[in-house]
Amino acid sequence: MSFSKKNGTTAPSMPLVSKIAQKTQSHQEWWGRLLYDTLWFLSRIFSVSLFGFRRKMVERLPESGGLLVLSSHQSHLDPLLLGLATNRRLSSLARSSLFKFGPFGNAIAALGAVPIDRNASTVTAMRTVIQRLRKGAAVIVFPEGTRTSSGQLGDMKKGFALLAKRAAVPIAPVAIVGAYECWPRFHLLPRPGRIRLNFGAVITADEVNRLSETQLAERCIAVLQDLDEQARSTRRGCVRR
Repeated sequence: MSFSKKNGTTAPSMPLVSKIAQKTQSHQEWWGRLLYDTLWFLSRIFSVSLFGFRRKMVERLPESGGLLVLSSHQSHLDPLLLGLATNRRLSSLARSSLFKFGPFGNAIAALGAVPIDRNASTVTAMRTVIQRLRKGAAVIVFPEGTRTSSGQLGDMKKGFALLAKRAAVPIAPVAIVGAYECWPRFHLLPRPGRIRLNFGAVITADEVNRLSETQLAERCIAVLQDLDEQARSTRRGCVRR
């Protein structure tokens, strides 16, 4: 630690390493905001023109504070689509090994990805997500655990209820329909189509706290199923036209 004189006394000053770390973090945050905003703009144009991307929201998402975005999972496009549909930056879960790939790892870190070690215990992974939520991040969670192999809504794990209750954050449910047809599992490249995102009403932190884990999980699953049916009905009408 270095020292500086102030009012005739010797007082500790910020170490050079700490100053450099702060500047580095500030630069990364600035770079992350610029990268996110640039990719958002370009991706929005691309998604609307190629995928006929449309969304339906009954209310705006909370602009700040922790938020668990609970979504159905159809394809690799889902995190991108959710980010384009919302009014705030979202963080997605990503394998920790991906952060080791030089520029790519730096890019996903700048975009707010949450590293999850698949070799670690489930408890460790959940603790990582809870910490990020408590720090005010909006984190995407796919309760199905993996992309659908048929285009239909699959079985949903109920661990998301524990995440929301431990972090004391609201839940924003959303169904994605059409992304499977545009980029099915095991297909190398996407293709044109029609994608619809249907957001439900936000389940407030007070409601999350009031319900038991089982009640919360059952309510969210029922809401996602209803949103999925509505989005499919809307998409079928658009495709027929």
